[in-house]
Amino acid sequence: MCIFAPMKKSFIFKQYVWLVDTIRRARRISLAELSKCWQRTDLSEGKPLSRTTFNRHRNAVEEIFGITIACDADNLYYIVDNEFFRSDTVQQWMLSTLTVSNIVGEVRGLHDRILLESIPAEGETLRLVVEAMQRSVKLHLTYRSYRSSTDTEWTVEPYCIKLFRRRWYILCRLHDRGFLVLSFDRINSLEFTGDTFAIDPTFDANTFFAEYFGVMTDDRVPLQRIVLRAFGNERFALRDLPLHHSQKLVEEGDDYVDFELKLRPTTDFLAHILSRGQWVKIISPKAIAQKIRDLHREALE
Repeated sequence: MCIFAPMKKSFIFKQYVWLVDTIRRARRISLAELSKCWQRTDLSEGKPLSRTTFNRHRNAVEEIFGITIACDADNLYYIVDNEFFRSDTVQQWMLSTLTVSNIVGEVRGLHDRILLESIPAEGETLRLVVEAMQRSVKLHLTYRSYRSSTDTEWTVEPYCIKLFRRRWYILCRLHDRGFLVLSFDRINSLEFTGDTFAIDPTFDANTFFAEYFGVMTDDRVPLQRIVLRAFGNERFALRDLPLHHSQKLVEEGDDYVDFELKLRPTTDFLAHILSRGQWVKIISPKAIAQKIRDLHREALE
């Protein structure tokens, strides 16, 4: 009996994810229509979705994900706060990942035709960092940056973690050096200390990174209004996948679109612009446009 229990829990969890995703895509849906969709999946095991099962799953979804499924005057079910699916939150990321896992899991015969990007396995480091954040315990770690041939030892206060471009990072504070952003894959050892710390009550992770493109932070780089001109298909790619939360369209021509961003142009931002080649041009400020030109010349040399 115990052998099958974990599998059953996993199966039920997939049902929760399917329920949220189906209602989200339908916007509003009746229980009868939901049951029809349900019976078309392997999750139903050929059985209709009963009201009892639906209500039980509905309550579990709210408890696990913090997502409320409500019913309107026409007996149609909907997600109460749809902004949840447009926000950069752990719950949204987790639900999105699980939804993809559900979809791929249902088509086992196509696994060799579905290609995914891999993220380095950092499970143990992630677990330790999250637990340290939860307990407000300082971490002792050894770290080797790309610029060094030896390890550096630090005792740090873990403030937040961030996933960016398939890599996990930890934002931590050193007593005498302020904040540091460290990549998980450069951490060679990690352990709890016996010391606790009190996080700054004014700290907000989103605010900390709000003026930056990715994970590189440097308050010596001034906050600037940057105008990008995108050509070809890059016009549509930038419209669908903005580079930064501040991005907005300011002008559109026959073969180009101009976007405005307000951020601190650190090295990772400049590197991304370089990677787009001739499809993106810096209109202003002129100093950044010149910097991009210089970097392209250096690459050619």
